[in-house]
Amino acid sequence: MLVKISKYLGVVTLSTVLSTALVPAAQAQEAAPAAAAAGEKKVKDRGEYDLFTGVTTEQNAQKRLDLINQWLQKYPETDYKKERLLFLLTTYQQLNKPADMIETANKILALDPKDMTALYWLTTLSLAAGSGGDSSPTNLDRAEKSAQGMLANLDETFSDAKKPASTDAAAWAKAKQGMSAVAHKGIGWSAMVKKNTDVAVSEFKQTLAADPTQGEVMYWLGTTLYGTKDPAKIPEGLFYYAKAVQYDGPNALAPAGRTQIDAFLGRAYKGYHGSMDGLDKLKEVAKNNATPPADFKIKSVKEIAEEKVAAENEAMKADPIGAAWKGMKAELTTNGETYFAGMKDAAMPELRGKVVSATPAARPNTIVLAMSDDTSPEVTLKLAEGTMAGKADPGTVLNFTGAVPKTFTGSPFMVTMEIEKANIKGWPAAAAPAARPRPAGAGAKKKK
Repeated sequence: MLVKISKYLGVVTLSTVLSTALVPAAQAQEAAPAAAAAGEKKVKDRGEYDLFTGVTTEQNAQKRLDLINQWLQKYPETDYKKERLLFLLTTYQQLNKPADMIETANKILALDPKDMTALYWLTTLSLAAGSGGDSSPTNLDRAEKSAQGMLANLDETFSDAKKPASTDAAAWAKAKQGMSAVAHKGIGWSAMVKKNTDVAVSEFKQTLAADPTQGEVMYWLGTTLYGTKDPAKIPEGLFYYAKAVQYDGPNALAPAGRTQIDAFLGRAYKGYHGSMDGLDKLKEVAKNNATPPADFKIKSVKEIAEEKVAAENEAMKADPIGAAWKGMKAELTTNGETYFAGMKDAAMPELRGKVVSATPAARPNTIVLAMSDDTSPEVTLKLAEGTMAGKADPGTVLNFTGAVPKTFTGSPFMVTMEIEKANIKGWPAAAAPAARPRPAGAGAKKKK
C-alpha cells in the first residue's frame, strides 16, 4: 500500500510540508475573486470559487476527488491548473492509486518542470515499484530523472525566501535534508540496477549522510560493495550488511528481512575471513558507527595465510629446530596416517624436547619427551641398543638427531622413534662412582 511505502521512506512529513505550506497557503490568499488584482490568478465565477473552496476544505479523499472531477469537467481551463493537479496528486496518494499519481505528477511537470512535490512522488513511486521488483527501463529512467530534478531544484525550492512564515527554520532545513536523501536514493538505486557501481556507492553514501535511518540503503550499499568482489571493498560491504542487520530504529528493514541478511552475512564473512571469529565485533562496530572507522579492517583468508607463512618463516629463522617439529605436528594433526607414511623409517632432522619420563628411571632405554610445551608427551625415543647412563630429571632439555619414526597414534598423540644413544645430546653426565674404602693399614710398609 502506498501509505505504508510513505511511512517506510520516512518522508511523509516532508511531502506534507511541500503540499500544505507551498501550495494551499498561496491558494487561500488567491481564493476570493474580488481580491484578485490585474495579472494575478483568479477564479472565473462563483461556481469555480465554490468548487475551489470545497476541494481545499473537504477531508474525505473520495469526496474531494469527486469535487476535483467536477472542477475539471466544468472548468477545463483555469488559472489554478497546477494547484488543481497538486490537490489531485495528494488525493490519489490518499486513495492509494500510484498509477494515477504518476500520470498526475507528469502533468504537473509539463506545467512546471521544477515542481518538487511532483518530482518527489515520481522518485518515491519508482523506488516503491523497484522494491516490488519493477526494474524496467521505464521505471529506472523515471527514478533517475526525477531524482536528478529534485537535486537540481533543491536549493531554490528550500530557499529562505520560500520558507512559509509558519514553518520553523530547523524544520525547513530538515525537510531539505530529507528530500536530498530521497533524491540520492533514487539515483543510487537506478545506478545499482544498471551495474554502475561507483555511482551507486557514492549516491548511497550521500543518502545515509543526509538520513542515517535508511535501513534499505544500508543493505543496498552492502550488496553493491560486496558484489564488486574487490578485496579492498568487500570488508566495507560486510560492514553495511552488518549495519542493516543491527539497525532497528525508524525506517529499519523488517525483522524477517534482517534475519535473512544476517544469515547471508555469516556465510559471506566466513567465506572472506575463513572463520566466524570477529563477526560479533563487526556487528558491534556497525551498530555504533555510521560509517566504518578509520582503523576498520577485516583480514581476508589470503591475508591470514600470508601472515601465517611470514610468521612461520620468522619462527624458522629464530628457532629452526622448534619450527621443524611444529610443522611436523601440524601435518600429523591434520593429515594423520597419510603424512606419517612419508615420515616412517626416514631419519629426522635435529629436534628438541623436554624429558617427561624415562623407563627405567635409572639407566633408561626409553625416554618420553614433551615437544611443544613442558609436560605434554608427544615423542617416545627408544634406544636401538644399550641404555643411557644415570638418569635425567623431568624438564631436562634434549636435542636429538637421526631418530627414525616407527609408529604413530593420533589419540592420544604420540610418535615413537628409534635412535642411537650417541645421537642424544643434553643427557646429564653420570656421576663418578664413589671411591671404595681402603682396608686399615693398607698401603703401609712392613717394618723389619
